[in-house]
Amino acid sequence: MPSARTLKTVNWLERFTQNRVLGILRDVEQPALACIAQACATARVDFLEVTMNTDDAARKIRRLVELTDGKVEVGAGTVCTVAELNAALAAGASFIVAPVLVPEVQREALAREIPILPGALTPTEIFQARRAGATMVKVFPAGRLGPSYFRDLRGPFRHLPLLACGGVDANNAAQYRVAGADGVAVGAGTFRTEWLKRGNVEALRAELASIVDACRVSAGAP
Repeated sequence: MPSARTLKTVNWLERFTQNRVLGILRDVEQPALACIAQACATARVDFLEVTMNTDDAARKIRRLVELTDGKVEVGAGTVCTVAELNAALAAGASFIVAPVLVPEVQREALAREIPILPGALTPTEIFQARRAGATMVKVFPAGRLGPSYFRDLRGPFRHLPLLACGGVDANNAAQYRVAGADGVAVGAGTFRTEWLKRGNVEALRAELASIVDACRVSAGAP
C-alpha cells in the first residue's frame, strides 16, 4: 500500500472521523439546497457530496459551497471520468467519491492531492483501492451484506479506513460502527423528498443528528 499520504488527505480523514457521516445528494433540486445546508451545519454533518449524475451537479456543488461557507466540506460523487473530476473541482468540490476504482480518476486526484474515496465490495477490490492510494474506501453496497461484513473485513484489514454506503440509516448506523466501519454514508432515505420539498429543516436536522450520535459509539475493531 502507498506509504505517502499528503497532509491534505490526512487532515481530511482526521476531520471526517470527528463525526463520521457523509451525506449523499442525488437528483436533489436547487431550492432544497438551503434547507440541506442549514440542517447539516446544525446537526454537525460536516461532509456532503453531490453526485455528478445529478442535473446541473457542478452548479449545485458551487451553490452548496456558498451556502455552507466552509462549515461543511462539499465533494462530488459518482465521478467516473477525469472530465467529471475537473468539472467538480472547478465548481469547488474538495473531495471526490467514485462508485468503483477508476484508475485514471484515482491518478488525477492523487496528482492534485485531492482526497478520493473509490467504491469497492470484495476484499480484493478493497485492498486494490487502498493500494492505489484511496483516502478511504467506500464499501458499496454495504446493505447487501450488512454490518457483520465489516467485522469480517477487520480481520485482515485492521487499520484500513472503511465507509459503509448503501442501506445505512439512523436505525442501523450504530451497528455498522460497532462492527468496524469508520463512518457511514446516508442518502435518499435520510434526505427525504417530502422534507426537502417543504423546507422542513428541523425534521432533517433531527434525523441527521441521530445518525451523528449513533456514529459516536466505539467500533469493535482496533
